Amino acid sequence: MDLPSTPELAPLEDEKPKRDWRFWMIFVSISMAMFLSALELTAVSTALPSIVNALHGSQFIWISSAYTLCATAFLPLAGGFAQVPSPHSTASGRVLTRSLQVFGRRPIMLGAILVFAAGSAVCGAAKSMGALIAGRGKCQGLGGGGIAALTHIILSDLVPLQERGMFNGLIAMVYTMASGIGPVVGGSLAERGNWRWIFYLNIPICGLAAALVLVFLNLRTPAGTIQEKLRRIDWVGNVLVIAATTSCVIALTWGGVQYAWNSAHILAPLILGLLGIAAFMAYEVFVPKEPIVPYTLMMTLTGLSGYLQTFVLPLSLMNVIYYLPVYFQACKDASPIASGVDVFGLAFSIAPFAMIGGLTIAKSGRYRPQIWFAWVLIMIGSGLLTTVNADTSRARVIGFEIVAGAGLGILMAATFFPVLAPLPVSTNALALALFTFFRNFAQVWGVTIGGTVLQNELKKRLPPAFLSVFPQGTAVAYSVIPVIPSLDEPLRSEVRAAFAGALRVLWQVLIGFGGLGLLVSLGMKGLPLHTSVDRNWGLNEDGSKRQSPESGSQEPKQV
Repeated sequence: MDLPSTPELAPLEDEKPKRDWRFWMIFVSISMAMFLSALELTAVSTALPSIVNALHGSQFIWISSAYTLCATAFLPLAGGFAQVPSPHSTASGRVLTRSLQVFGRRPIMLGAILVFAAGSAVCGAAKSMGALIAGRGKCQGLGGGGIAALTHIILSDLVPLQERGMFNGLIAMVYTMASGIGPVVGGSLAERGNWRWIFYLNIPICGLAAALVLVFLNLRTPAGTIQEKLRRIDWVGNVLVIAATTSCVIALTWGGVQYAWNSAHILAPLILGLLGIAAFMAYEVFVPKEPIVPYTLMMTLTGLSGYLQTFVLPLSLMNVIYYLPVYFQACKDASPIASGVDVFGLAFSIAPFAMIGGLTIAKSGRYRPQIWFAWVLIMIGSGLLTTVNADTSRARVIGFEIVAGAGLGILMAATFFPVLAPLPVSTNALALALFTFFRNFAQVWGVTIGGTVLQNELKKRLPPAFLSVFPQGTAVAYSVIPVIPSLDEPLRSEVRAAFAGALRVLWQVLIGFGGLGLLVSLGMKGLPLHTSVDRNWGLNEDGSKRQSPESGSQEPKQV
């Protein structure tokens, strides 16, 4: 059940912050950073077959999985650097009432952008699949995860939850604009053999975003020395979650593609990873005085429902983003750039419905009806896609995209409301870091599940004569999508039908994801939304780098 606020859990709140030009420049800076992350993610999706073919690789799933792996595994550490529990907690150390900063919002966001830029340079210069995967994971993933987490945390510093629907809608529109532009840019460059510029173009955008962050992102810095704050980082918990996440992703990436699902190569890391996650959660509850994931974040049914929905949403979103272009390229002879245009229906239905969802939440103060409606739309859209075959008209497929995109857009703006509504505002940073962890970890599962379904179904459906040409299996068959138009009949039609049939099974899986999301959403309650923000954070009114008041000097205030 959802617990009412108590003096121990009460947030430190202040009057609504001012919205002058500095506020809007901060909003532009974090929007630019989010644009950068989304642009790169979606640009790679349409260029993936061309990249794999050019580098003569077989493990195409790792191009996306490596990114989401590192973006996910290091998120708790990034959240810890941005905010660490203060020593003013309860005796058990499990209830977070006030927070102190380690390095601050601006240095962490700036560092994430610069690391992302370095990773883009490595990927653009890659001469092998291994080098590309290393750049995607070790640099771009770390930077992208930090950008995603800090965007939500900074927004929570400046805008009360009650008003955040509109701003979340604006962020979702920025993300969607990048998602719409990305496939076309990626496809255009891949079609001309210039796929490396997908990564090189990130560098000047990173420079602009970093400049905006450096100049305008001047937020308060609560007191405390760096040494004191570093000592309060839960290093053991971070090591556990990084190791467990990595083990799970290795198993999910290899399963059904490189090794059979029942082989020791898959079962061992998967079991160890799941046990590691369980050990991490138990450790967080019983051992550290200042855990990176306080159990209070998920002690309410509404909050738990919100986190579970946060996990389920990317299972649908990532599969639609990554595998709709596969349909158009394999079944419609679409070039990479044409497939990018064909998924515009998805991208540009997400944006307006994200804004509509956010505005209706801000006006009504309610979030449950919008969320329930969105899950139903995802189920309907996925069901419509299951009727698609190799000969279905483009217009019909794009119409089905719009239905699914409407549901995805609403949820992108709404799922964090049940996460934050039961909690005091002083827990925003840790709650949003965990929110982003769930979302990014689900992206790993989403892309991997989709890739596994596609590969396994293609293995069953592709003509034996076609498979015999590729001794390394269907991962290589995926890389020959660009040559399907040159195949002789009837092989060409058989291959197209095989891809359409394999994707039909994937869309059926997405119906199940939508149903699961709707089911877990029934557990959330309609709680009132906070009307203020934590005064330990926010914009310095005089533009200086001053620190906020000491945590111990403020009396808690009831919501």
